[in-house]
Amino acid sequence: MTEDDAKAAMTALTDQAHLARQHMYQSDIDQRNAALLSAAGHMKTRISALLDANKTDVAQARVNGLTEAYIDRLTLTEDRIAGMIEALHVIAGLDDPVGVELARWTRPNGLDISRISTPLGVLGVIFESRPNVTVDAAALAIKSANCVILRGGSDSINSAIMLGDMMRHGLRDAGLPEDTVQVITNTDRAMVGAMLRAQGGIDVIVPRGGRSLVERVQAEAKIPVFAHLEGICHIYVHADADPQLAISVVVNAKMRRTGICGAAETLLIDKAVVHTIWPDIAAALRDAGCQIRGDAAAKTACPWIDAASSDDFGHEFLDAVIAVKVVDNVDAAIAHIRQHGSDHTESILSANNEVAEYFVAQIDSSIVMINASTQFADGGEFGMGAELGIATGRIHARGPVSIEQLTCFKYIVRGNGQTRP
Repeated sequence: MTEDDAKAAMTALTDQAHLARQHMYQSDIDQRNAALLSAAGHMKTRISALLDANKTDVAQARVNGLTEAYIDRLTLTEDRIAGMIEALHVIAGLDDPVGVELARWTRPNGLDISRISTPLGVLGVIFESRPNVTVDAAALAIKSANCVILRGGSDSINSAIMLGDMMRHGLRDAGLPEDTVQVITNTDRAMVGAMLRAQGGIDVIVPRGGRSLVERVQAEAKIPVFAHLEGICHIYVHADADPQLAISVVVNAKMRRTGICGAAETLLIDKAVVHTIWPDIAAALRDAGCQIRGDAAAKTACPWIDAASSDDFGHEFLDAVIAVKVVDNVDAAIAHIRQHGSDHTESILSANNEVAEYFVAQIDSSIVMINASTQFADGGEFGMGAELGIATGRIHARGPVSIEQLTCFKYIVRGNGQTRP
């Protein structure tokens, strides 16, 4: 596919999206909710067909020699489909994010000024393995009266196309334009470049994938990007951590699902508990199937673990591997996170509220937790229904990108004949 062919194909998609956008901008919240619920109904009746399509994707992924962590992200199960259906119902139950009066004030000259939330416009979502992104992105776009163009990777194409069709069916049932949601069926990489250069056609790009994809998007995009480069998440076990809580949370944060961006990649152990809590945590991680790579102090307390290299810190494993470092105190933990973190998610485990709040105040990652697993770094777990991803930049969308982050705003100025001197 030539660059010109990709540009022409993308222009056709964005033109259709802009036509749909006008209808969505004027749409009623009841219509948008009806579209989500109808799509959930279509998904529920087509679970078997969806599983078959996904099996085709998974089989091809195995032929291509992809890792088990990648295949886990690609795989749909009945439980995961049920989760997508539930997310559609949750999103339908959320308040309308559009047309909300965010602020209002009156100037001395009598001008009445209000700030009102509005849709962003046309979203471009580029993702790799996770077919559920199709539903999450489409549902959040519909709810927030946006349009979305989705470009999945070749590994998830069959699942993504079927899920996109279900969302389009829901839109048709609700009397809304089906081109509100468009899935690019051509997996040629030239289409990614065309999306990144679609100025005036796409208003924001959201990449969901590995480092190479996100780096390309950030380097080449001519339009704004909501993204995080890596999920290098830390857990710090403070001197006052509850031992059983620490064991449970650390194992969950690392091992519940190792291939997601909210999985813990580095464990920081306070030197005060290196000979008490740490050996029990290490044993629990080992029993759960985790490879442990520790610094000299961690290895002294648990000689059976592997030695860590300097490259293990600040590395996103996306696998059953964790790097461990012993630190002197909370300030040393904070310094390590500032040096090696990716501004995604960090957690402190401590029964000392003063220390925990100090940690939260000093860490400027997009999500900071106290006594909780980093695997809660998810829009659904935050009560947002779903997310387009975790944004680690410092623009208006930060942390889980959900319906509120998919709105902008406009100012409405009401006067009675005022003129400016």
